[in-house]
Amino acid sequence: MNAGTNEYNLRKLEAFKRLINIALSALCLALEIGIFAYHWLVHFQYSVVESLRNFGYKGHIVEIAFYGLILMSLSVMYGGMRLGYLRNSELIFSQLFATILSLLFIYIELSIMAHQPFVLKVFVMMLVEQTVTVILYINLANRIYRNIFPPRKLLLIHGERSIEDICAKFAGRRDKYIIEKTFCIREGTEQACREILRGFHKGEINAVVVWDVSTPERNRILKFCYARSIRIYVMPKITDVILTGAEQLHIFDSPLLLTREYCLSMEQRFIKRTLDIVFSLALIVLTSPVMLLTAIAVKLCDGGPVLYKQIRCTKDQKEFYIMKFRSMKIDAEGDGQARLAQKNDSRITPVGKLIRTCRADELPQLFNILRGDMSFIGPRPERPEIIRQYAKVMPEFEYRTKVKAGLAGFAQVYGKYNTTPYDKLKLDLIYIENYSVWLDLKLMLLTLKVLFWPDSTEGVEAEQITALYERSGGMEEESGWPVEEGKD
Repeated sequence: MNAGTNEYNLRKLEAFKRLINIALSALCLALEIGIFAYHWLVHFQYSVVESLRNFGYKGHIVEIAFYGLILMSLSVMYGGMRLGYLRNSELIFSQLFATILSLLFIYIELSIMAHQPFVLKVFVMMLVEQTVTVILYINLANRIYRNIFPPRKLLLIHGERSIEDICAKFAGRRDKYIIEKTFCIREGTEQACREILRGFHKGEINAVVVWDVSTPERNRILKFCYARSIRIYVMPKITDVILTGAEQLHIFDSPLLLTREYCLSMEQRFIKRTLDIVFSLALIVLTSPVMLLTAIAVKLCDGGPVLYKQIRCTKDQKEFYIMKFRSMKIDAEGDGQARLAQKNDSRITPVGKLIRTCRADELPQLFNILRGDMSFIGPRPERPEIIRQYAKVMPEFEYRTKVKAGLAGFAQVYGKYNTTPYDKLKLDLIYIENYSVWLDLKLMLLTLKVLFWPDSTEGVEAEQITALYERSGGMEEESGWPVEEGKD
């Protein structure tokens, strides 16, 4: 098979895959909208105001279409439409989360229209029907999708460092990726290119992963694959992430990329601070009963202090006291050593385990936001001593303090509690370099999903101290990435 024919077939396959993905996802939405339409026509339309019923069939179409638009928007935002990309459990969770929020929104809308609380029992029945439909359909649709489109066969090109971590990540998604071969770059980029071409033509691989390879070698492989329309996954370096937010300038006949010396403009800072004040005040009022109950439970558990205060760093490494409901024993760090919570950490109290699971321990930080120490969205604030430990192996870690620290951020939405510090740094830099008010609002909505997803509260491994492993008497970065990013 020649290269042109192979490339043409792959393009057709990708187009077909996208079409099947959209069709299967759209059918799931259609089934849910159909359930709503049935209940609207049978139960709901007689409970709303007379003026809406006077619209006749047009009113029915508008209300059903309105619900469909909300459901589709939330499904796209939370990942419910990512059939074939997310795991079954996460896909089902995402779609059900979008469904619950959609029904809640419609319930409030119809209650306002009817001037009284709406027919709640019918909404509950509809939610049950939609839940059963989503679980059954997504399991079936994912099975169909994966039978039609087998996992992508990968060639992993790597440097001298261990590939155990990245191989384990890909092994966790064998439904989507299989690493068929590995190639160490020390054998040379020319040999790497020959290996790519040989595997691609023989059908042994259909994509390439470049992991922990120096910039000159990576760029050569990238251009080689791009010229031949070979799909390539690249581990971005810090400089790559910074350039994602660069502004394109066309002053001369040569294109320029501009990265500004400041992150947020004056207008953006004003809007961001306004949103922080409004939302923090509203949430303090709404969650005050929860905070009161949590405070009583913490006090009754062991008689210790209710709040836990700790020095953290925000913008420009300015220090402040972060507030949380205490979830650990009073002498949790009696040895004076800072460490992250571990899996099955014995220092966590029974009440602490509960409030950490539902994130109630974070609620006092609303007062930090109101005071201006933090923002709703931004890199999570770290302790000064932990920042110093990170900076020993990752000097770029201090880039996170170019903006105000946040209650939640890009790394919390798209990562996990035990995501490696190097990856968290890159996620936070993506947020900093691509900041917008809309991105803040989107991350606030996505954080709602994270609050209920168990992976995000998972502790680090027992041998992990902060983000570093102790090996051979010295501190090495957990992820195994280069110690000095500047030498890439």
